[in-house]
Amino acid sequence: MTHMPETPLLDQVHYPSDLRKLEDRDLPQLARELRNEMIDAVSRTGGHLGAGLGVVELTIAIHNVFNTPNDRLIFDVGHQCYPHKILTGRRDRIRTLRQEDGLSGFTRRAESEYDPFGAAHSSTSISAGLGMAVAAELDKTDRRVIAVIGDGAMSAGMAYEALNNAGALDARLIVILNDNDMSIAPPTGAMSAYLARLASGRTYMGFRDFGKKLTAYLGKNVDRAITRAVEHARGYVTGGTMFEEMGFYHIGPIDGHSFDHLLPVLRNVRDHAQGPVLIHVVTQKGKGYPPAEAAADKYHGVNKFDVITGAQAKVKPNAPSYTSVFADALVQEAMLDEKIVGITAAMPNGTGLDKLQEFFPARCFDVGIAEQHAVTFAAGLAAEGFKPFAALYSTFLQRAYDQVVHDVAIQGLPVRFPIDRAGFVGADGPTHAGSFDTAFLATLPGFVVMAAADEAELKHMVRTAAAYDLGPISFRYPRGEGVGIELPERGEILQIGKGRIVKQGSKVALLSFGTRLADSLAAAEDLDAAGLPTTVADARFAKPLDHDLIRQLASHHEVLITIEEGSVGGFGSQVMQFLATEGLLDNGLKIRTLVMPDIWMEQAKPEVMNAKAGLDRAGIVQTVFKALGRSRIIEVAG
Repeated sequence: MTHMPETPLLDQVHYPSDLRKLEDRDLPQLARELRNEMIDAVSRTGGHLGAGLGVVELTIAIHNVFNTPNDRLIFDVGHQCYPHKILTGRRDRIRTLRQEDGLSGFTRRAESEYDPFGAAHSSTSISAGLGMAVAAELDKTDRRVIAVIGDGAMSAGMAYEALNNAGALDARLIVILNDNDMSIAPPTGAMSAYLARLASGRTYMGFRDFGKKLTAYLGKNVDRAITRAVEHARGYVTGGTMFEEMGFYHIGPIDGHSFDHLLPVLRNVRDHAQGPVLIHVVTQKGKGYPPAEAAADKYHGVNKFDVITGAQAKVKPNAPSYTSVFADALVQEAMLDEKIVGITAAMPNGTGLDKLQEFFPARCFDVGIAEQHAVTFAAGLAAEGFKPFAALYSTFLQRAYDQVVHDVAIQGLPVRFPIDRAGFVGADGPTHAGSFDTAFLATLPGFVVMAAADEAELKHMVRTAAAYDLGPISFRYPRGEGVGIELPERGEILQIGKGRIVKQGSKVALLSFGTRLADSLAAAEDLDAAGLPTTVADARFAKPLDHDLIRQLASHHEVLITIEEGSVGGFGSQVMQFLATEGLLDNGLKIRTLVMPDIWMEQAKPEVMNAKAGLDRAGIVQTVFKALGRSRIIEVAG
């Protein structure tokens, strides 16, 4: 008689309530199936793989022990939430991850009741969890709140502000520190070293007392965890002391891949803990998938890949990426000027500063996930005569706006801000879109705000920023490859506040700020063909504006369209303010400002998002025709 294989356990688990019906002995099998499901899904969509692989057992254990969604589970950042999504009613859509009209790559309140808090930027989970724990207390609701935060996210000051507050309030909050010894880049800073170094002196001598307390609290099942803790890193006792000084009961480290360790700890905390508890769990990023385990970044973020070999699909660029052009140009300038230094907030690879690090390791600083510190650190360097380039993604620069205002702009310090991922970023959706940097920087007195139209312009702006010492200066550029333009051997120093005419016409003026220039030139071809001779200008600067250029365009054209891949309140608003102040709107000029729409646009390919926003070739042409009152919309070739 042929033995029929049993139905896979994962097929029986549609929601956590199904998971809670399983026996403890079944959970390792479920973990294997969940890990395989996740690997298969991400191989088809691309996305964040390593972090999710590392928390498979932890995610199963939390949903098994706690009564989610009544008990609140908050994932910090969200990169590790894919197993959670599969277990919470979204398995049938998991292969739409980060695709247009598909599942978000992060937790999202509108997507599921099992996502009580949206996460994409790091280090927010403890603050949000504390708010929920206090709300439950005020409502007299019997509810546990669990915040899962990675060791990389613990480098941000906000996490410690929340820990301090939670300890002071004696809140009923469970924080799980997921220690995989790896954020996106290797752990940075004294805090990581503090948690990782071997304990010494009186702290280590107290280890036996610590072990007795832990065993008494949780029972004999933790004996093995204590033994493993000594083998893994004795210094984590020091971490326990630190957290306990902040008012938390500290447990661990424990093996985050062992249900024998996880389940007793979580159940005891669920049943007995009244105040704040921090459980230190040690996991392996990329666990269970050999290609990820072997990779330097543990497959943190991947393209589509072959499950068998792990080989990722190669994207064959027609041109170098903007990030690599910036990185090469900065290295070139740094070779000629020893005062140039680079600063990144845990994104050396993403910002390209890893190249500077190769050539000048003593002049490149990764400060961890700490954008506020990065900006003020740069201000201190600038105050002493250095030329800091604080390279941040647009979406992360938002986290340091107060420091940009008070520590840089008010003091007029020449900090350089290369702003990567400007505009739409595609699969990461609204949380990572570079929407607001032009608007929030151009409002600051004395700030120079630039945007590169192409790779050559980016090289010019790197050199311009390096040479500019009169105050803060920024330049923005998008994710992805450039337009394939020939690059100069070295960038030129641009005249501050001066744009350029790229194509001359007489009827319509298109004034582009940034990489919408290529679509503006394409739109001009269609407008010329329709009998509307079109001028195309590259503004280069949102602040200071090129007043002469704008006067010329406004005075000699019937229609003026500004185009930018940024929010309302940015470049177009600066132009409108100038035109209104100068009385240049009084002569019947038809002006329109094309910007990113005033909504949170969901993920799609960047070209699709630009088309929906009306910022592509067809959208520009249509805007011109509407401004002229024409009903006929021409067909756009190509």
